[in-house]
Amino acid sequence: MIPAPAQDSTVQEPVLSVQGLRKTFGAMVAVDEVSFEVLPGEIVGLVGPNGAGKTTIISMILGVLEPSAGSVTIAGLDVARRRSEALGHTNFAAAHAPLPGNLTVEQNLRVFGMIYEVAGLSARIEALLAEFDLHRLRGAKCGLLSSGEQSRVTLAKAMLNRPRLLLLDEPTAAIDPSTARDMRARIRDFAARDLGGVLWTSHNMYEVAEVCHRVLFLARGRVLLQGEPGQLIRDHGAATLEDLFVSVAHEDLTAGAGGQA
Repeated sequence: MIPAPAQDSTVQEPVLSVQGLRKTFGAMVAVDEVSFEVLPGEIVGLVGPNGAGKTTIISMILGVLEPSAGSVTIAGLDVARRRSEALGHTNFAAAHAPLPGNLTVEQNLRVFGMIYEVAGLSARIEALLAEFDLHRLRGAKCGLLSSGEQSRVTLAKAMLNRPRLLLLDEPTAAIDPSTARDMRARIRDFAARDLGGVLWTSHNMYEVAEVCHRVLFLARGRVLLQGEPGQLIRDHGAATLEDLFVSVAHEDLTAGAGGQA
């Protein structure tokens, strides 16, 4: 059973609030009236088949894409009106977005730390090199690292500014099971220790069931189901979360059952 997210009576508002989010590309509707929240200390899985709208949603949260309608609020800040300030509370890691390969591990952390205006940057870099077991790789160019080592550096970079919201797009893709397990543990620790909220996209349903407090199932740009992984499995008579994923992907469930329509 996944432990409930840590609670802190001094933190009341969601770290992320997405309301009525919609994105169209011409006649194509990529994201259709999506609404959800991520609470402090909560890990929320955003899952669905290719083309469901996951990366488009993350791109709108990051302000890379402008929504056609709806709003995104990070730590109480409207991304449309206060993008730079809102993104200062955010960080991002993805298997498809490696760090500059011609820079060393330490150089990458320093450059991104300067971008995020991290106070006491040198001390913060040393702490992350120790936490992620990267001391021996500090002078190595990122482009020469193994996929597992690159993933650790990317996650260390994502922790640089102690974000309120951590966005993870397939962070454990293409790495070995041992490294993936280590990364999952580090992300769970981040959420529990720092009360950071995490939005996590993945096609690995074992991983989602193990890590996420809640899951949002997307298909054709809409949230069809949402809830705690084990409860969703029980409610829909599925053997595993993967079986439920296949059902949702093929739209065998009624849109909106147990969640948003």
